[in-house]
Amino acid sequence: MSNPSTHPKSLLSRIDLATSKPPVSTNVQLKKLLQDVRLFISASTPQLHGQQPPPQSKKRKLDDVNHASNTPDQADIITDVSFSIPQRKKLKLSLSRNPDQGSIKACNPSTNETEFAIPWTSIEYCLCVPVPEKAQPQWNFCIFPTEGEGHEQILFTIPGGNVKGDAIHTDTQFGPEESYKDVVMRMMNQKLNRKISEPNEKEFASQVAQAYRKGEKAVHAKAFRGSKDGYLFLLPDGIVWGFKKPLAFFPFHAITSISYTSVLQRTFNLNLTTTTTINSAPNSNPNSENATTEIEFSMIDQADFAGIDAYIRRHGLHDASMAEQRRAKKLNVNGANNKKGGEGDDDAAENGDGEGELQKAAREAEEMEDAEEEEDENFDPGSEGESEGSGSSDSEEEGEGGD
Repeated sequence: MSNPSTHPKSLLSRIDLATSKPPVSTNVQLKKLLQDVRLFISASTPQLHGQQPPPQSKKRKLDDVNHASNTPDQADIITDVSFSIPQRKKLKLSLSRNPDQGSIKACNPSTNETEFAIPWTSIEYCLCVPVPEKAQPQWNFCIFPTEGEGHEQILFTIPGGNVKGDAIHTDTQFGPEESYKDVVMRMMNQKLNRKISEPNEKEFASQVAQAYRKGEKAVHAKAFRGSKDGYLFLLPDGIVWGFKKPLAFFPFHAITSISYTSVLQRTFNLNLTTTTTINSAPNSNPNSENATTEIEFSMIDQADFAGIDAYIRRHGLHDASMAEQRRAKKLNVNGANNKKGGEGDDDAAENGDGEGELQKAAREAEEMEDAEEEEDENFDPGSEGESEGSGSSDSEEEGEGGD
């Protein structure tokens, strides 16, 4: 029960008496008044009486995506998913069903705590490519965030083959013959602003024999970037380099031109000139939209020579003058106009009206090799030795050395 002496109305009347002229209250009454005022204030605002409010729990960086409700009944769950970026571990993949406020989460399978996440609205590009050099099919999903929002790239792997057991918890209907890849892609495409991009043999098929799955065409080319080995995938809307951290994706609108260097008998190098504002490219500088960076991919097998050049010419990537046109088509990189331009390049190449830079370099390299081989065939060491006396000179020198 509250103390009547500390009631607000009682305190106000007592304060009026104490401040009247002449004062009516005695010193004892004033002292008691001040004590009651102090008790009233302490009861109303405990933090002003030396009491601190209970400390707030420290919020993680992921709070901006945790506001979305992602309980199992509101999210699609895939268990035992292998992540490589930003962490290398097996986690539970949670795909929120809310495309506007939800997110993709990687959760600890034991505690269900979120390890890392990215909102659906913060995903700039999402790619699905086969994992190279594996005996059993596997698929890498590469997620590239919108720049400037502070989110990390995400790379996770799912197995090939059909869905088994209760590996996927979802309300999405799928048949027993559907693969992991098809189900996951369908669930993600329903929320993404831009559909998942993947390679196909029409864009590029490697001519290098595959040691792990013989008879199957690969859709990647092995290459080095500096000392790091990796793989190039030529997609319908750009080129991706993986799978070392960080991943790099070069959409067509960010590519200024592509050229070739060090064209040798067995390998060649590919030089890609790109604007530095491309999504997730290393050393990008968002404040320099007109700046460009040249990136070299080396030691590419000559067997993939023609296929890569056909892809580059089909999309007009060899021509720097078309860079502005590609940037203008940023939102429609696979449209009919782009296809028309590619067909024109192919026709020119087929009619012999234009020789690609790659073919030209290869032809010059072959001509040099043929000339060297011809010189070697015409070289007769016996006749040369007789005319110059080199044979007898050699034997004499050997004799002198023995002495």
